[in-house]
Amino acid sequence: MSSATSFRDHFLIAMPALSDPNFDHSVTYICEHNEEGAMGVIINRQMAITMAEVLEQMEIEASSSVDTTVNIHDGGPVHQEHGFVLHSPVGAWEASLQVSDEIALTTSRDILATIAHGEGPKQFLIALGYAGWGPGQLEQEMAENAWLSGPSSSRILFELPLEERWSAAAALLGIDLNLLSSEIGHS
Repeated sequence: MSSATSFRDHFLIAMPALSDPNFDHSVTYICEHNEEGAMGVIINRQMAITMAEVLEQMEIEASSSVDTTVNIHDGGPVHQEHGFVLHSPVGAWEASLQVSDEIALTTSRDILATIAHGEGPKQFLIALGYAGWGPGQLEQEMAENAWLSGPSSSRILFELPLEERWSAAAALLGIDLNLLSSEIGHS
């Protein structure tokens, strides 16, 4: 697979007809995509778990100046017991995958400790779980029109309210998802 066909550092936007409840109206930030498959983090869903609960579970004490009431994101249906932090800037952490010049995915405890002390990356999204595809699976789903793929945007990834991310990601492609039919293959 060449970098020209990789969806790494792109948004994967669920088409209106995608009926899988794990991905209905989702936007996934693709962190890795190669001949072995793809993995990403859903960026527009939250869980009923707060950062305070995660920090407590990991026995990390937070500074009183840090807002730990924010909800953790539902990163996808795979390994929901594992934490993933999408962040910018990239930094130097124990276990990171640099996705782009500005964004990395980190899975090590050290980033959570620095976030808890108010010294972490400027922008971050904490998620439990991820979305994963086996070899060729994402390409097949793309061929079946289950997804749109487009450029990523740190503004959408880190700043936009969750309920606006699906439409905003599609708008980067000039597409209004509200105008698309939820029926595939019917005229």
